[in-house]
Amino acid sequence: MSPFRLTLASTVAVIALAGCSHGMQHDHAAMHGTMHGAMDPNAAATAPAKVTASTPVLASGYKKVESPAAAKLYFVNLSNGSVVSSPVKVVFGLSGMGVAPAGIEKAGTGHHHLLVNVNEWDANAPLPANENFRHFGAGQTEVSLDLKPGQHTLQLVLGDQNHIPHHPVVMSERITITVK
Repeated sequence: MSPFRLTLASTVAVIALAGCSHGMQHDHAAMHGTMHGAMDPNAAATAPAKVTASTPVLASGYKKVESPAAAKLYFVNLSNGSVVSSPVKVVFGLSGMGVAPAGIEKAGTGHHHLLVNVNEWDANAPLPANENFRHFGAGQTEVSLDLKPGQHTLQLVLGDQNHIPHHPVVMSERITITVK
């Protein structure tokens, strides 16, 4: 038996996401009717997180996994200014690459990490695993989050088999949502 298995639903999600050729979550939602929650039309753009400059080789000698220039990571059902209720369903979108579980080294793949209320992070180190850095090492492409009422920032980052961001980094826009 293969070292990893995808359920039929996961396989369909991966195929559907791989076929999506654009990385703009608002365009994707408009085209596919998947917008979740109301939009705040006056929402200001969310400031990007402070991220260290990516290097192809780490000081330890570890060669980071290369990502295609066309790779895009985005939120399928949320956009900056979304107003939602908890639990918040977050669907991850990826084009130009595939999804593989952590620990599986396969060219052109990675697995998702969701950064919740993270203002800065290191693109040249394994992403930590905690309430702010959520790992989806089994290859998951969505999650239901229990978030307290108020504003929260969300950002997706693709990691290699060792949870290290690719070079160049494959990350989504950082968005702000409001949980009512």
